[in-house]
Amino acid sequence: MGVERLFIAAPLVLVAVAVAMLVQRRRPDPPTQSSSWTVPSQLDRADFVDPEKAWLVALFSSAACEACAQTRDAMAPLESPEVAVMDVEVDVHPDIHRRYRIDAVPMLVVADAAGVVMASEVGPTSASDLWSVVADVRDQHPQD
Repeated sequence: MGVERLFIAAPLVLVAVAVAMLVQRRRPDPPTQSSSWTVPSQLDRADFVDPEKAWLVALFSSAACEACAQTRDAMAPLESPEVAVMDVEVDVHPDIHRRYRIDAVPMLVVADAAGVVMASEVGPTSASDLWSVVADVRDQHPQD
């Protein structure tokens, strides 16, 4: 009786293994998260405040984003006669977010007078890091 059970059980186990392998092959891979975000390389300065200023620091943000609020607070003191600062909040400026295909917030960009993005940061940015980025860009690319 033991050998008969073995002859019956062995094919059943093989069939179960084959079915499991088939199901595993048919299951799609889980979705993956992008590790890189689309950062615009060129902006139309007319889309932003004070297009006549030599520099633009723009924060693409969301009202529900705590890191955005921290970055917004860090960038506010950068405003000067040469530097325009703008919070481009998605609910207030959805057209700008769509136009530049912003897919992550907070995203901070530093653009020159022609709208060329000279530096960018995706994710939370401390005040000291932000000020350092802006200072480096201004030192490396002085505007007339």
